[in-house]
Amino acid sequence: MNYQRYRRNPVVHYPERQWPNKEIEKAPVWCSVDLRDGNQALIDPMVVEEKIEMFRYLIKLGFKEIEVGFPAASQIEFDFLRRLIEENMIPDDVCVQVLTQCREELIDRTFEAIEGCRQAIVHIYNSTSTLQRDVVFHMDRPQIVEIAVKGTQMVKERAQKFPGKIILEYSPESFTGTELDFALEICTAVQKAWGPTKENPMIINLPSTVEMNTPNVYADQIEWMDRHFQDRDSIILSVHPHNDRGTGVASAELALLAGAQRVEGTLFGNGERTGNVDVLNIAYNMFSQGIDPCLEIGHVNEIIDVYERCCKIPIHPRHPYAGKLVFTAFSGSHQDAINKGVHAMQERKSDVWQVPYLPIDPSDIGREYEPIVRINSQSGKGGVAFVMDTYFGFKLPKAMHREFANVIQAISEKQGEVSPDQIMDAFRREYLNQKEPLHFRRLKVEDLSSSTEAGKFDTKVTVNYDLAGVPREFTAVGNGPIDAVQRGLKETFHLDIRVLDYEEHALQSGSSSQAAAYIHMLDAESGRVTYGVGVSSNITRASVRAIFSAVNRLELVKGA
Repeated sequence: MNYQRYRRNPVVHYPERQWPNKEIEKAPVWCSVDLRDGNQALIDPMVVEEKIEMFRYLIKLGFKEIEVGFPAASQIEFDFLRRLIEENMIPDDVCVQVLTQCREELIDRTFEAIEGCRQAIVHIYNSTSTLQRDVVFHMDRPQIVEIAVKGTQMVKERAQKFPGKIILEYSPESFTGTELDFALEICTAVQKAWGPTKENPMIINLPSTVEMNTPNVYADQIEWMDRHFQDRDSIILSVHPHNDRGTGVASAELALLAGAQRVEGTLFGNGERTGNVDVLNIAYNMFSQGIDPCLEIGHVNEIIDVYERCCKIPIHPRHPYAGKLVFTAFSGSHQDAINKGVHAMQERKSDVWQVPYLPIDPSDIGREYEPIVRINSQSGKGGVAFVMDTYFGFKLPKAMHREFANVIQAISEKQGEVSPDQIMDAFRREYLNQKEPLHFRRLKVEDLSSSTEAGKFDTKVTVNYDLAGVPREFTAVGNGPIDAVQRGLKETFHLDIRVLDYEEHALQSGSSSQAAAYIHMLDAESGRVTYGVGVSSNITRASVRAIFSAVNRLELVKGA
């Protein structure tokens, strides 16, 4: 690793910074650049029909400012904008934004493209960084300022004749590589040439065209500019972060703390190189903090469908909020914590979402609740119990979690992930369908309490069953059905079995609901223990089925 080829980018000496003590309290003005910055980064750029679909969908999501392209540089973008205008597709409360360099022929073509538009943002830019001034343009500072000022003047002249409203946006491209004093100088020169007011402000957009340092440095740069602008209330301070260092979202959020009022970005962060800032990521982050993101993003699967169809780029399964696996836990400890958190919320009837490992309720953004816990070889007993409860309504006793989890882990070690249906199949096989060699058939219960001494309540049971396919029957008396069946098995098969624990619950509400019973059984002779499970619309029958399930699992009776 020849790290000596590289040099650290300078930080800002700015000890008076105030942004670290602030919090994001409201959503910024959002500007989508999916149709320009995003589209130019696609391997297969959108055709006009795809652009129209994306434009309409961005409006549906609630974007009020949408950069529709660089119409002076591309015929397809020119034609697309003309269709939007001529077919009256731009709502009155939506402002389209068009990009152009500070060249007269391009500015003329841009105004030709927006003819008939009620309002538009004309976005001009030129590169200001130290490196590009040196190796690309071979110009000094005054020459770079002159480009920006002349471009501004040309836009102003045409705007004065334009029947609609024109808002100027200026970007010192490669702002992060520009000396702060020079960035302020050129932005101030553009500001003076345009003449914005508090009532009719202009947009100054400070892009992190290439991420060159940690997000805190970008925040310092933004705050420094914010505090040094003249007539600050005549400026809407915008940021346009890229993601070269993988910190575009952090850069945007810290920039908002530092004074930015507007964010330009794309859905899911599509853009040149590693992409633009992901607007949805920031918006969902705000949502998770109880802040209205001012976008209609409660249906992320629909957003994914439109995005993948128009952009032909799949969403990564670990993409924040949108990926198929981001609300999924494979880890056993995570599954256990999620399980307990969900139950705690239900018990407390809490309106506030507080579940470990899940920053938001997946259902709030249109995600299915079911895939939260998925089972593989890394999963634990809590995850398996969660699946049984959430999908099928079986609330396994805590002591049973490990026993059944071991069954599922053996399957997962052979095949990988185990689906909920496979888990239920294993549960049936291991517990509910344990009918050999003793297959319980019928039960008759008689209450003997009236014929016994006071305070003693005996029950007589007659149990019909098959022993390896041969019908049999026994009758026994105990202080309840479970005790009676236990005594009958002992008398019939000489089994020294003991019931360690018993639990039951309804599987579903209503008069026809079924009950599940769980018997924790000990074979006193061998010391082995296991659970048996029974299900029936009658709780006594469910209990007896659970006893037979456990006896068969312990293999205490041999076939006839």
